[in-house]
Amino acid sequence: MAHLSARSDAAYQNDYHHKIRGRIWNALDGTAYGERHDSGEPPGFAYSNPFPPRDMREGDDRKLLVASPDEELLANVAANLLDDREFNVGEMPFHVDEVTSLEPDVGEPGTRGTLETGTGLLVRIPPWRCDEYGIDHPGGDTATFWRPEHTTAPLREQLEANLDQKHDRFAHDHLPGPSEVSGELFDGYELLKTFALPLTVTEGQEMTYVLSKWKFEYTVRDDDHRRHLNLALDCGLGERNSLGLGFMNVAERTRPGETMGEERDAFA
Repeated sequence: MAHLSARSDAAYQNDYHHKIRGRIWNALDGTAYGERHDSGEPPGFAYSNPFPPRDMREGDDRKLLVASPDEELLANVAANLLDDREFNVGEMPFHVDEVTSLEPDVGEPGTRGTLETGTGLLVRIPPWRCDEYGIDHPGGDTATFWRPEHTTAPLREQLEANLDQKHDRFAHDHLPGPSEVSGELFDGYELLKTFALPLTVTEGQEMTYVLSKWKFEYTVRDDDHRRHLNLALDCGLGERNSLGLGFMNVAERTRPGETMGEERDAFA
């Protein structure tokens, strides 16, 4: 977690994604992780928005979370932030006051909780799967953005397939991935909203994505399920996590034997 202070009054910018991504990749430049840039593979990190997301006055505090299953990757990012404490996110100028470590965990088997998408979730359905879901596709190779009328079936399957890909890249080979165990990732899916967001994907290129925000209820079945849910916290869910999409928060958690949930800050 980067603890930030505003260096001047500023309006909050919702198009923070490209600037934060650039700073993270700059921190990884020259390391083994820099080779992941533009590789098309999962980057192995995700990040929140600067929160709380509102206009700021000089001296106001903000926070930024960067998550990864790789502690060395996070150490490189932390070192860069501490070496160069001026952190400008577009027109929002910050100073990095401190960097601290966190170890979020969905909980031991039997724990019930809720994960919330702190940033928009990008799920795209490939054209060769559209007929299977009864989705009209105009033709060609363009994927279809998930929308509420498509139901949660394609969303669940695409999230699991994407998390499988991350598991194959970042988890131990001998451990089963999400699609290799019985049971769903989540018990319940509560759609909060869908929205279109223009994002700078590369310098000078902007694309508009259809995103969604969710609350996902879960009950940790076993150690494998716990690993898979924690991998979602570390890498993000869905696509384009290096753009800050699909960042996950533990919004509530109730351990076995407890009756009250553990509340955490909402970041977006």
